[in-house]
Amino acid sequence: MREKKVDKFFLTVVLLLISLGVAMFISASLGILAKNEKLFYSILTSQLVLGLGCGFVGMYLALKINPKILRKYSFYFFLGSILLTASVFIPGLGREHGGAQRWIDLGPVSLQPVEVLKFAFVIYFAAWLSWAKTRVQDFKFGILPLAMLLGIIAFVLLKQPDTKSFILITITGISMLFISGVPIKYILGIGMTIIIFLGSVVFFTPYLRERVSTFIDPSADAKGSSYQIQQSMIAIGSGGIFGRGYGQSIQKFSYLPEAQGDSIFAVLGEELGFVGSVFTILLYVVFMLRGFKIANNSSDLFSRLLVFGIVILIGAQSFMHIASIIGVFPLTGVPLVFMSHGGTSLMIDIVAIGIVLSISKFNHKTA
Repeated sequence: MREKKVDKFFLTVVLLLISLGVAMFISASLGILAKNEKLFYSILTSQLVLGLGCGFVGMYLALKINPKILRKYSFYFFLGSILLTASVFIPGLGREHGGAQRWIDLGPVSLQPVEVLKFAFVIYFAAWLSWAKTRVQDFKFGILPLAMLLGIIAFVLLKQPDTKSFILITITGISMLFISGVPIKYILGIGMTIIIFLGSVVFFTPYLRERVSTFIDPSADAKGSSYQIQQSMIAIGSGGIFGRGYGQSIQKFSYLPEAQGDSIFAVLGEELGFVGSVFTILLYVVFMLRGFKIANNSSDLFSRLLVFGIVILIGAQSFMHIASIIGVFPLTGVPLVFMSHGGTSLMIDIVAIGIVLSISKFNHKTA
C-alpha cells in the first residue's frame, strides 16, 4: 500500500454539492425567517455549526485514519450505532416529532442516530463480506448474515417508525452483496422477500398506505394527503427553464411543507429552473461515477466494498428525494444529501466523504 494524494476531482464535486446545498438551504429557510426569526437562526446554527463545522473537522480526522482501523473496529461501530438508535425510546432522552420517535434530545441540539447507523452498517457489512470473500456465494455467509442484520435494524427502525431509512439500508446491503459476487438468483430472491415484507408493512400502516395512494393518484386529495406533491409540482413548473432566480421562490412561503427539508429540491427547481435542476442531478451522477472509480481502484476488498456502500447509500438517498419530489416515487420524507435541513445528517455525510477520500489516498492499485 502506498500513500497518494486524495482524489481532487471527487473532492471538487463534493464541495460543489455542499456549496450549492448551503445556498439552497439558506434560501429555502427564508420562509421560516418570515414567521419565526428565533427558529430560523436555530436551524441555521444547527446546519452550519453541527453539520458543516463538525462535519469538516470529522472529514479532516477521517483523512488521517487508515481504512484498516475501520475494519478492525467495525463490529463495535455497528453495535454502538444499534444501541444509540434504540436509545430514542428512553424516556427523557428520546424526542418525538410529527408522530415519530427518531431524535435524541441533548438540550440545545438534537441528534438523529439513524444517520450513524446507516454508515456503521456499511462499514460492518463491508468488513464481513471482505472476510467471507468467495464464501459469500454460500447462503450462510452471504444472504443469511444480511437477512439477520436487516432483521435487527428493522426491529429498531420500524418501531420509530422510520421506513425510509430501512429501505435505504436494504438497497445498499443488497447492492454490496451483488458487488461481492453473490449469484443474481439469490439477489432476486432476497429482493422479492423484502418487497413482500415491505408490502405487508405498507398494508398494515395507514400513513404508508396513504402515501402509496397519493403516488398512484396525486390529484385525489389536493388539500390533504396530496398537498405536498401538488405544491412541489407547482414550484417546479413555475421555475420554467431558467427559474425565478435565487431566493425568489414563492412556494417556500407557507405553501411547501418543510421547504428547507423534505421539499428542498422543489425550491431548487423553482429558483434555478430546469437548467439548475438538471445540473444538480448531473452533479450527483458524477459523484457516484467518480466514487465507483475510486472503489474500483482500491487495492483491497474491504476498501472497495466500503466506498461502493457509501456512494450507493448517498446516491440512493439523493435520487429517492428527487424522484419523490417530481412524482416518480412515493413521498418518503427522505432528505436530499448535502442540502436538506439536518445537522446530524450533514455531519455524518461529510465524515463519510472523508472516509472515501482517505481510501482514495491510501488504497490505489499500482500501475
